[in-house]
Amino acid sequence: MANPTTGTGFALTLERTIAAPPEKVFEAFTQAQQLARWFRPNDQYQVTVHAMELRAGGRYRIEMRRPDGGVSVVGGTYDEVSRPSRLVFTWAWEDKPADGLSRVTVSLEPKGAGTRLVLVHEQLPSVESREAHAHGWNGCLDQLVSLF
Repeated sequence: MANPTTGTGFALTLERTIAAPPEKVFEAFTQAQQLARWFRPNDQYQVTVHAMELRAGGRYRIEMRRPDGGVSVVGGTYDEVSRPSRLVFTWAWEDKPADGLSRVTVSLEPKGAGTRLVLVHEQLPSVESREAHAHGWNGCLDQLVSLF
């Protein structure tokens, strides 16, 4: 499926091994209560999931409140929901419209008693954006790993 974007194609790929089966990891990405527990770069952030329509074409909207009181909101549309192995969704910051629309693909596969997670965030607008997202996603994935 085509994904319109203003990004120039900078991409980021991260991988983790998680001590839980793919179904449990998929649920952590797709159930609002669970997502709010780990979707932050550190545990000082407060996360509110305002929308999560888990279907192709469905929308999501997530608010992250920083310790200094600042707020960032990200939202987008699910392009693919393939339980328990794959999620693909668009990504756009409400407070940074110039960053345009990027795309996130989360792939989950069994690895022993756990899961190999590969996250690809592509179509980012700049090297700086890629580095900022690397910092954020690494923090988030570290929080996710600690849940299991």
